[in-house]
Amino acid sequence: QVQLVESGGGSAQAGGSLRLSCATSEFTFNNYCMGWFRQAPGKEREGVASVFGDGWTTHAESVKGRFTISRDNAKNTVYLQMNSLKPEDTAMYYCATGAKYACYSGSTIQAVRFHYWGQGTQVTVSS
Repeated sequence: QVQLVESGGGSAQAGGSLRLSCATSEFTFNNYCMGWFRQAPGKEREGVASVFGDGWTTHAESVKGRFTISRDNAKNTVYLQMNSLKPEDTAMYYCATGAKYACYSGSTIQAVRFHYWGQGTQVTVSS
């Protein structure tokens, strides 16, 4: 059973930064795609960023230049560095894992391609 545990959420002022972490029990971590998603109240879940074990990354247009996904294969952990935060970044953020093809689905990070999910961590950005 793959377990994903997110941490690092909280509150920030607009323009500030937060760093999310997601630790996984997956022992073949570097063979899997890792992704970050977010969902605001009343909105659909949105793919934010994904990264494969070889370092290939995809970032949603809405966060390009502000958010950066990275992973530490030795620690089985994926990170999301969020800079220049905006109030519209306020959402529950979820970590997810899927097979390699989940990271190679074009510019859109598709939730349907990810099979294991964490419980989420709340990010709130105030203006």
